[in-house]
Amino acid sequence: MNPFKIFANTLFQNNNSPETPPKSPFYDVEINSLQGQAIQLSEFKGKFILIVNVASKCGFTPQYKDLEKLYQTYQDKLVVIGAPCNQFGNQEPGSAGDIQEFCERNYGVSFIITEKLDVKGSNQHPLYKWLTNKYLNGKKDSSVKWNFHKFLINPEGNLVDSYGSMTNPMSSKITKHLK
Repeated sequence: MNPFKIFANTLFQNNNSPETPPKSPFYDVEINSLQGQAIQLSEFKGKFILIVNVASKCGFTPQYKDLEKLYQTYQDKLVVIGAPCNQFGNQEPGSAGDIQEFCERNYGVSFIITEKLDVKGSNQHPLYKWLTNKYLNGKKDSSVKWNFHKFLINPEGNLVDSYGSMTNPMSSKITKHLK
């Protein structure tokens, strides 16, 4: 049996078979803002949440504009959370202040930006462990291959789907869930 499944079974007291994911609660994941303040994901119950690993020096960085447009268009039912990540080509090297200034100055970003996170590897943040592991999210395994990979969570805290970097935030693949 996979050691992670043994750990997860113990952690979540799952009495189901090892093949049945225990689906841990999304709203229990802890995350901090760019300024280091705790973000309570449970505050967003009842809204969709789009989580995107972002970077300031990436070919996909102009997606900040469409992320802001998506947020402004659907903010009554959607929260956008940008998670800066420096794991792909060192494309987010700046400090928290640098990131904040860049986002505001260049794209007028008003949605939530978190502290820098690892989205893969041995120091993967618990948020991304949940997003990428079927055993935790109950939906599917996935991997973040580059910056601006998107994950949509429904108002009940369930993973809807993930979308690669090439998927524009205003794509109907995402917006169809918000209409």
